[in-house]
Amino acid sequence: MPRKKRKRYEETSKEPPLPTEGTVICGIIRHLGGDYMIVKCMDGMDRKVRIPGKMRRRVWMNEGDIVLVAIWDFSPERGEVIYRYRRNEVAKLVERGVIPREFLDALSEYI
Repeated sequence: MPRKKRKRYEETSKEPPLPTEGTVICGIIRHLGGDYMIVKCMDGMDRKVRIPGKMRRRVWMNEGDIVLVAIWDFSPERGEVIYRYRRNEVAKLVERGVIPREFLDALSEYI
């Protein structure tokens, strides 16, 4: 019996999501285990965030990756990862001025 072919993710020209009210762009500093991480956010805070169940085994995240985090209303020092930006998407956001180059340089000190 022939094997099923997996659908491969094709690179599209789809625009990456931008931060809106209640979300902020962050860089991963450290994994804590149990689907929790410490991230450095563009608003200057370090937050403890969690990876939701729909992303746990589908999207791999490493230290130094740039992610979009939804801040919890009831606990602003915590949040949840919404999206992980790929390298080419980060380059687009830097080119547009959404992410300052200094933020990426400051993030590289932690890694």
